[in-house]
Amino acid sequence: MGRRSAGKIDTSPTLSSHCSLPAGYELKNMESQKKYKKTFSLEFFPPKSEKGTEKLKHTLAELGKLKPLYFSVTFGAGGSTQEGTYETVCDIRDAGFDAVPHLSCIGSTKDKVKQILNQYIEKGIHRIVALRGDMPSGMQEAGEFRYANELVEFIRAETNDQFHIEVAAYPEYHPQASSPAKDLSNFKRKIDAGANSAITQYFFNPDAYYRFVDECEKTQIDIPIVPGIMPITNYVQLARFSDMCGAEIPRWIRNRLIAFGDDKESIITFGEEVVTKLCENLLAAGAPGLHFYTMNQVKATAALWANLNLGSDQVK
Repeated sequence: MGRRSAGKIDTSPTLSSHCSLPAGYELKNMESQKKYKKTFSLEFFPPKSEKGTEKLKHTLAELGKLKPLYFSVTFGAGGSTQEGTYETVCDIRDAGFDAVPHLSCIGSTKDKVKQILNQYIEKGIHRIVALRGDMPSGMQEAGEFRYANELVEFIRAETNDQFHIEVAAYPEYHPQASSPAKDLSNFKRKIDAGANSAITQYFFNPDAYYRFVDECEKTQIDIPIVPGIMPITNYVQLARFSDMCGAEIPRWIRNRLIAFGDDKESIITFGEEVVTKLCENLLAAGAPGLHFYTMNQVKATAALWANLNLGSDQVK
C-alpha cells in the first residue's frame, strides 16, 4: 500500500506555521527522547456487539501483519467495559499478539483492582496502561482512588516490577487541569510513583508535543513519551472526540475538513496527508515511536504505516 497523492488537495502551509510558540521561546533538542528505541503500537476499544466482535477479529488479523509492539485495549468509565476489555485482551493474546489492557481506577476499589491485576498476571500480561479514567454518570464519589498516580503506586506496591506501566500525557494539557503547570505536576507524580513510559493524548500541533517534552526535561522527567496519533477519516466524529478530550484541531485543518462537506474521499485523502506529515515531523525530531488510535478500523492506520515505511506485509 503506497502513499497516495492528494491530487488537487493542498495541505500547505506547514503544520508548525499555524501554531507557533511564544516569541523568544526556543525548543530544546529532544535529547531525552532520542536515546530510546522507537516503538510502534496500536489501540482498540472493546466491541459492544457480535458484529463488532467479528469486525475486530478481521481488523486484528489485518493490522497484525504490521507487527506492532502491542495492541492496547481501552477501559470504559468506571470500568463499564471491564469484561469486554478482558475478553478482547484474551482474544488478542490467543491470536498470538501482545496485548496491553487499559485500567482506570476512578470509582473502583483496591480489592477490585488487585483482582484484575491477578487475572492479567495469570494470562501472561506484563504491560498495562494505568489511567484515572472518567467518573461514571451519576457517581458522586471517586472511590478508593482519586488520581492515576495512586493507581500506579498501588500497582507497584502489589506487583513490584511485574508490569511495565504506561500512563497518559497531555501535551495540550488535561481539560480538567487548572493550568499547564498543574498538569505537568500531576504527570510528574505518576512518574515518581513508578510509571515506566507515557502515551500522549492525540494532537495535530507538533510544537505542543515538543514544548511538553522540553518542560518535562526541566523537571527531570526522563521516560519515553510516545505521541498518540489519531487518523482523520470523519470530521464530525473527530470534532466530537476532540471537544470531549480537549485536543485542539488547528483552525486551518478544521476549515479544510468543513469545506469538504460530505466528500468522504477528499476528507480521507487530506487527513492521510496531514497526519503522515505530522508523524514524519515527530519521528525526525526524535519522538520514541508512535501509538495509533485505530478506532477498530484497518485502512487509515495501515495507510499511515505504509507512508512512514514502518515495515509490514501487505495489508488489505
